[in-house]
Amino acid sequence: MNETMVCAVGNVATQPVYRETASGPSARFRLAVTSRYWDREKGAWTDGHTNFFTVWANRQLAANAAASLSVGEPVLVQGRLKVRTEPREGQQGRVSADIDAVAIGHDLARGTSAFKRTGRPEQASPPDRSGPDWETPPGGTPGEAGSAPQRRPEPAMLT
Repeated sequence: MNETMVCAVGNVATQPVYRETASGPSARFRLAVTSRYWDREKGAWTDGHTNFFTVWANRQLAANAAASLSVGEPVLVQGRLKVRTEPREGQQGRVSADIDAVAIGHDLARGTSAFKRTGRPEQASPPDRSGPDWETPPGGTPGEAGSAPQRRPEPAMLT
């Protein structure tokens, strides 16, 4: 399926709204993206047009966004662009641009952030990812409690 992926850099315009739904957690907020350009006459950077996007996040991204974002913070949002038109009786249809977010993060070019990993949902016992103990201590068996692994000799240097 062809989808339009975008990366938008802007500011959080509304406080994220978090909801628990039947299909899982969901959060949304408005993102203000203002273009800037160099005005030769003024000799300074000038703000251009501001676009507003409704950003939608689902599952763990929704919970983390709601807990991490506040109005005015600079963020980057990557996701699928959805342009929707809602017909209205007797009026021109309302057009909205939404981003179904895949990733959201603070813009570190404009400030600092402290990352804190969230706990994973309960799972069945995790697979054992530890490798085998290849070292055999003298007089013991691999992995024996209280035994220190033997150090391997350094390779001889050729001169």
